[in-house]
Formats: sequence, structure tokens, C-alpha cells
Amino acid sequence: GRGVLPRAMAALGAYRCIECNREATELYRDYRRGVLRISICKSCQKPVDKYIEYDPVIILINAVLCKAQAYRHILFNTKINIHGKLCIFCLLCEAYLRWLQLQDSSQNTDPDDLIRYAREWDFYRMFGIASLEQTSFFIGIFITLWWMTPEMLKRKSDFILLLKALLLSTYGKLLLIPAVIWEQDYTPLCLAFIKVFVLISNSQAIRVTLNLNRILPWFAIFFGLIFENGVVYLLQKMGWDV
Repeated sequence: GRGVLPRAMAALGAYRCIECNREATELYRDYRRGVLRISICKSCQKPVDKYIEYDPVIILINAVLCKAQAYRHILFNTKINIHGKLCIFCLLCEAYLRWLQLQDSSQNTDPDDLIRYAREWDFYRMFGIASLEQTSFFIGIFITLWWMTPEMLKRKSDFILLLKALLLSTYGKLLLIPAVIWEQDYTPLCLAFIKVFVLISNSQAIRVTLNLNRILPWFAIFFGLIFENGVVYLLQKMGWDV
């Protein structure tokens, strides 16, 4: 008969079923002669992760549609390590967009080197403000979730996983790239749409990571926005042009 060569298995709980969020030890079994079979979840009797057979473009489309299964596949069953790079790139786009708005409001066209240096410093300042706002937003979310569901964030790894999920879910800010390229064509409505889309993605990331209902993630996001706006208010009181 045909022998079974299980896939090299990670520790128990390394993977998750994308349907019911239960822990799984493997995503598929590798039989001889290159025959693969997706593992079946013992809890819901569905494939543990159907997306391992899907094209990355299809997975991306499902993630854009904020499907929980796609989020579980990306967060638990893949090894993606672009969280920091994606976050910095999004912040750079946001900072550049704010910098353009600041330059549009300035009527000074003097090419003097001092003016150029001041404009360059304005970009760095906008990047710092955007970073501070996002950090404040995340801190507000963590405080709310830790206060309401302390059992969900007992270990350091829980905080790290949630942080990675939040960083990945900010991918919607990449939509700022067209606004940077066609800087005269974007509208406040488009920017508001991007903001709402990012918040929806953040909510889905929290829900999937901690296996919560739909209400609590939005509650955490609401307090995150309050915390973020509080920081913006303090910066404005200090005379910063935010």
C-alpha cells in the first residue's frame, strides 16, 4: 500500500482552521508521488485552509473584501514578515500627502536654500505626526481590549500577534498612492473612503485575531480614535500645524 509522509509539522496550535478558528497541526498531507490532500478540521469537518490552493491574487481580493477566512489564512497560516515595511511605506505616503497639502496652503515660492530646508523639515515633521497618530490609535485599541478582555491578552505573544494584525490591516492606506501620483485629482470624499476602509480592515483584524464578536472590535476602534484625536488636539494646542 501507499505510505503516508505527513508534512513537517509545527507545534500544536501553529495553524488555525480558517472556518471555525480552531487550532490545527497541519494544513495538508503530502502523499508519495507528489499527491497532496488538504487536511480536514476535526471540529467543523471543513478544509483547514482552502486558500493554500488559491492564487495570491484571489487571496488578495478576498482580503480586500474583508473575508474572515482570508484574514485567518494570512495571519495564522502564512509566514508574512512585511508588517514593519508596510507600515513605514503607508506612513510615508500619508506624510507626503499632508506635506503637499501644507505646501499648497503656502504662497511662498522663494527658491532660497533655507526655504527648501524648511520644506524638507516639514515633511519629516508630517511623518512624525502621522506616526504619533497611528501609535496613539493602536495604544487606545490595546488599552480598551486589555481592559474589556484581559484573558485574551495574557501573553506577550498575544500582543505581538495583534500588533502585526493591525499593521497588516492598514494596507488600505496604499490607496493613498494614486492620491500622491495624481495630487490634484483626489477629493476629501476619497480620503474619507480610504479612512473608513482602513477602519473596517482594523476591525476585521481584531475580530479574527482574538476571535471576538463584531461589536467589541468597533468599540475598541472607537476609543482608539478618541485617543488619537486627543493627541491631535494636544499637538494643536502646542501650536503644531497638524
